[in-house]
Amino acid sequence: MFKKIALLALMAAAAYGFFYFDLNTYLTLEGMKGSLDTFKTQIAENPVLSIAIFFAVYVAVTALSLPGAAILTLAAGALFGLFQGLIIVSFASSIGATLAFLVARFVLRDTVRNKFKDKLKKIDEGVEKQGAFYLFTLRLVPVFPFFLINLLMGLTALKTWTFYWVSQVGMLAGTVVYVNAGTQLAQIDSLSGILSPGLLLSFVLLGVFPWIAKGIVAVVNRRRVYKGYTKPTSFDRNLVVIGAGAGGLVTSYIAAAVKAKVTLVEAGEMGGDCLNYGCVPSKAIIKTAKVAHQMRNADNYGLDSVTPTMSFKRVIKRVHEIIATIAPNDSVERYTNLGVDVVKGYATIIDPWTVEIKTNDGETQRLTTKTIVVATGARPFVPPLPGIEESGYVTSDTLWTKFADLDEAPKRLIVLGGGPIGCELSQAFARLGSRVTQVEKAPSLMGREDSDVAEYVESVLKDSDVNVLTEHDALRFEKRGVEKVLVVAKNGTEIDIAYDEVVIAVGRKARLNGFGLENLGIQFDKTIDTDEYLQTLMPNIFAAGDVVGPYQFTHVAAHQAWYAAVNALFGTFKKFKVDYSVIPWTTFVDPEVARVGLSERDASEQDIDVEVTRYEFAELDRAVTESSRKGFIKVLTPPGKDKILGVTIVSEHAGDLLAEFVIAMKHDLGLNKILGTIHTYPTWAEGAKYAAGNWKRANAPEKLLSYVEKFHTWRRG
Repeated sequence: MFKKIALLALMAAAAYGFFYFDLNTYLTLEGMKGSLDTFKTQIAENPVLSIAIFFAVYVAVTALSLPGAAILTLAAGALFGLFQGLIIVSFASSIGATLAFLVARFVLRDTVRNKFKDKLKKIDEGVEKQGAFYLFTLRLVPVFPFFLINLLMGLTALKTWTFYWVSQVGMLAGTVVYVNAGTQLAQIDSLSGILSPGLLLSFVLLGVFPWIAKGIVAVVNRRRVYKGYTKPTSFDRNLVVIGAGAGGLVTSYIAAAVKAKVTLVEAGEMGGDCLNYGCVPSKAIIKTAKVAHQMRNADNYGLDSVTPTMSFKRVIKRVHEIIATIAPNDSVERYTNLGVDVVKGYATIIDPWTVEIKTNDGETQRLTTKTIVVATGARPFVPPLPGIEESGYVTSDTLWTKFADLDEAPKRLIVLGGGPIGCELSQAFARLGSRVTQVEKAPSLMGREDSDVAEYVESVLKDSDVNVLTEHDALRFEKRGVEKVLVVAKNGTEIDIAYDEVVIAVGRKARLNGFGLENLGIQFDKTIDTDEYLQTLMPNIFAAGDVVGPYQFTHVAAHQAWYAAVNALFGTFKKFKVDYSVIPWTTFVDPEVARVGLSERDASEQDIDVEVTRYEFAELDRAVTESSRKGFIKVLTPPGKDKILGVTIVSEHAGDLLAEFVIAMKHDLGLNKILGTIHTYPTWAEGAKYAAGNWKRANAPEKLLSYVEKFHTWRRG
């Protein structure tokens, strides 16, 4: 510890002396130009000593992360010429950077490692695999200031020798450009010198260097990742898309629309999970359940309440009929007519440009392709609990088939999981006659939402007679004769829950295996590693949808698909970063929960100061007329400003009402704009305007209004 303090004190003293003696004035363009003749005279008198002093100063400035390295580089060109200046700066900058690297490692690394152990571990794993290339990229394309790179790399596990030689090589091209610019600046003796061809060339090099550097990095990267593979001289396809869910369908649709030759490969049903197992069937059964609930509570509307009679088999049949009604929109025939070559089968990526397809009819074909998009989606995660395989469980994917032959809803149903899918299914089946027990390990349902939202969802589920058990840890499934039991634990005490059927709804995991990604070295853990353009390690292989994250929503998959398609087909000319700035989602419990942007929990975790404005739907005329007065709108804004940072809506039609706030956030329209917009009366949409009005009243300019009041008093005489 004493050594660290001594080193910091020495560095602080050196930095203080640097500024105290105004040495920084020499490291400005004006200071350098003013002292140029003096320095040249000293160099002519004692060249070796001058070079040694300049070298030492450059090393010290870089090691101490002081401002002025760029000016010193120009000065090297002006004082020593291109060749000699390049040699001096190249070695001095690399040595100084390495010293800064070592100082950061010695002084800061242990402290940072203890505080951010898990995060640093992941960074170190990445550095171990590709640290030299990452550093080379940062050196060649200066996205971050060099001094910051020196310090941050010191916190990683990168080897010192690797840091030195990569810095030496990576900074060389930039050093040449700057030193050359310095040689030209030294030649300016008059205004005409400013327009000299050499100087103009230097400025042009400074301007285009980042583009040249990016090109160099791209070439180096391609050679590195494609080493051992032979690229075809021609291709069967412009694009092959693997997976026909939302991401794959939209990607192939866009490709066909721009006249690319595209093949879409799907082993299962077209439309993916959302159409066949997820969004569509779940919303269909939620609607039936809501009607049943309204029949039981018809007295709320001045009618006689009745207990609905139903054939559960007919309920599930309606679900499949709705799927069949929508299916033609995603069918093989439709996409074939759009110009997509649809192949039903299993795809495996053989090499970066070859996809092998084992078709469902037993044939095998290979296609060469310029680019590939992996959009293989996700499947329900089934926890490895003892006895679960013998339990006869279903998931949100399989229940529509498993329950299709039941004459009535399962009498005793356990829903394992308290997220959106679990909450939706729990309420729906409870309203259809099941005695539902919902088991959640966490302290509350809907873990991504604020506590008031989670409490509200729990209350509406209990109103639908769902037995909600939070903080209950599922331990094992058991069969006791003909009885099936789930054993859970609460505060260390085991509790038995008897059931007839169990739905596993604890989350979804990306489909990552079996497509050849492992053999290509493409990294994935829970999702495929991609950059901000959706490119994988192989620049011509992209991914979109649930296999990428960070949101597992159908509309996000479709959103990503546009970027994947455009970047895959036209990325040579222009690539687009995926925009996740405004992502909405809805949980379709009744009433619905919809959110976009920050929640209060997010704001607290990110240390963002917010003002919270609420509007209760109990005050809305349309809600009163429909006897649906539960719920609220919650808007987060910066204190005193109308910029919308996040919105949560809990109400009937919340998912539809959210759209106004989504477009406002997307186009940076504040609450004042919403307040100034006419909303039809009486509609649910008026809630947005009234929420904006509540914000306006809370932020009224009281001092100004006091003067206005005096003005009106004066006018009355």
